[in-house]
Amino acid sequence: MARSSTKTSARRSLLALVVVILALGGLAVGLTKWADGSMTPRLGLDLEGGTELVLQPQLNGTETISEGQVNRAVDIIRQRIDANGVSEAEITTQGGRSIVVSIPGQPTAEQLDALKKPSQLRFRAVYVQALDANASQANPSGTPTGTSTGTTTPSGTATGTGTPKATSTATPSTSATAQNGVVPDALRAATTPATPTPTGSATTPSGTATTPAPAATEAPAPTAAQTEAAIKTQVSTGLVGLGWDKAKADAAAAKVAKEYTALNCSTPGALDKIQDDPTQPIATCGEDRVTKYVLGPSEIDGSEIADATSGYQPGPNGQPTSIVEVALSFKDAGKAKFAAVTKRLYGLQSQPPLDQFAVVLDKAVITAPQARAVITDGRASITGSFTIDSAKQLAEQLKFGALPISFALQTQDNITPQLGEEQLRIGLLAGFIGLLLVVVYSLIQYRALGLVTVASLVVASVITYLAVTVLGTTHGFRLTMAGVTGLIVAIGVTADSFIVYFERIRDEVRDGRPLVAAVETGWKRARRTIIAADAVNFIAAGVLYFLASSNVRGFAFTLGLTTLIDLLVVILFTHPTVQLLARTNFFGTGHKWSGLDPERLGAKESPRYRGRGQFGAPGAQRPPATVGSARLSDGKAQA
Repeated sequence: MARSSTKTSARRSLLALVVVILALGGLAVGLTKWADGSMTPRLGLDLEGGTELVLQPQLNGTETISEGQVNRAVDIIRQRIDANGVSEAEITTQGGRSIVVSIPGQPTAEQLDALKKPSQLRFRAVYVQALDANASQANPSGTPTGTSTGTTTPSGTATGTGTPKATSTATPSTSATAQNGVVPDALRAATTPATPTPTGSATTPSGTATTPAPAATEAPAPTAAQTEAAIKTQVSTGLVGLGWDKAKADAAAAKVAKEYTALNCSTPGALDKIQDDPTQPIATCGEDRVTKYVLGPSEIDGSEIADATSGYQPGPNGQPTSIVEVALSFKDAGKAKFAAVTKRLYGLQSQPPLDQFAVVLDKAVITAPQARAVITDGRASITGSFTIDSAKQLAEQLKFGALPISFALQTQDNITPQLGEEQLRIGLLAGFIGLLLVVVYSLIQYRALGLVTVASLVVASVITYLAVTVLGTTHGFRLTMAGVTGLIVAIGVTADSFIVYFERIRDEVRDGRPLVAAVETGWKRARRTIIAADAVNFIAAGVLYFLASSNVRGFAFTLGLTTLIDLLVVILFTHPTVQLLARTNFFGTGHKWSGLDPERLGAKESPRYRGRGQFGAPGAQRPPATVGSARLSDGKAQA
């Protein structure tokens, strides 16, 4: 019964391993067919080459940049790259000012876009929000044009978790508020583009014939002076509400009003000319390049954000709903600032858009929610017209957008491999030679049992290849020469596990145990040693991965990965295979070519039962038994 149970357990283990291999293979094929996957591992900069980006700091006037700011920028850019699934990228500084980013392979448009938006993230109050007259004339329906990315001023609701519960609404760039201008009435009239006066029957964009309205009902187009005056009044009101002196507020408002009227959001590069001074109001555009804003001074910096995540909003019962949200939390200092901002904006609900605050990245407004309560604990949930992808993009912008200074893309070039295919071939040749030596040693030392080592190494190699291939697609992992070195070292680590197990089995055979019992006893003793050794390797790999530089991290990752695969193969393949082989004639009888020949191993004779609970080797003299002072010999007692 026990023998049947052992065979069943061994077969189940082998079946589980087959399922793992088929699952990895199927995943690799599926990713290749339906995603941007490949059936070969992705290579790093040193083996394949890639793209080099040079980011130049953007300074205003006499502004300078420090080494600490550059180093902080390098850390944040690295976080952005990792968040976009790029592995083994190299980020360095040039001349203490510029940042050089080297990305393996050809980065996607999303990855490049994330690096091209490296400026500071700021939270500013909204004073003016309206459709750009130029954009609305080119696009009468009011539908956003240009390069909208999905995070463009989304409409929705942001819910805070503080006390009281805070709710705020992000105003969409195509909302009625934006199209009709903003209150008060003077500003609405000044910021609403004039309705074109048709001279006859016209055709709308949808193709329906229309009759022009009577001229008496048409409002005249506001002049530039009227627009500037209305904006100046609105901005000055907002600045005074922040505590500015009236004369200083009027001067700043007059300056930003002129900038607003001159700004054409539909012009390429319009935002590049804007001076982003955090202490002054700013005229800018939304990412949709349709909506124009006038924003107040920066009140919260992006560095105050503790975390930003995206996903489905949980319901009252804790279960996820169908509502997509961006959850935002602030650090301790940011909590107090955010509470003060929402408290002030909450009191301005009757004066939109003065109750809105804009999140500005790279001088463009990425969202502008409306405060409807006070958020005191620094946690908010922005919901609305989000998809999972657009919410994820906004969360990444919020989380990784807080650079200490603005940068712009200076150059973008392709770079050649540092080592190339020749070095890769040499590395693979070294691995093949190492594998061949392990196979030869196993066959000489363990004879037919060495074939189990060969088969185990083949299985481990297949799983490793599939794992590295799948990780290249799902997590952006790229194989560098350091990673190849880790795979070569893994050959010895894996072979060491087999040697420990086989030697334990042979020790048990030397002690006179039958092979089936030797396999089970040897496994129980070897298992502890194998797990302990692999645990040490895995800890070392983990320490290297988290503390070392990028090249060494590639070595550490592959070493840790192959250590886990070694445990998987030993438990699900090597041990079950030896269990089944021990029940065959060839191995079970200790054939001289099996590697488990008791005579060749110098095994003791099997112990035999001699009665009265005693065991001993055959032919051994039984020691006399004594009782008290008497010795029993030939059935007679002697004193």
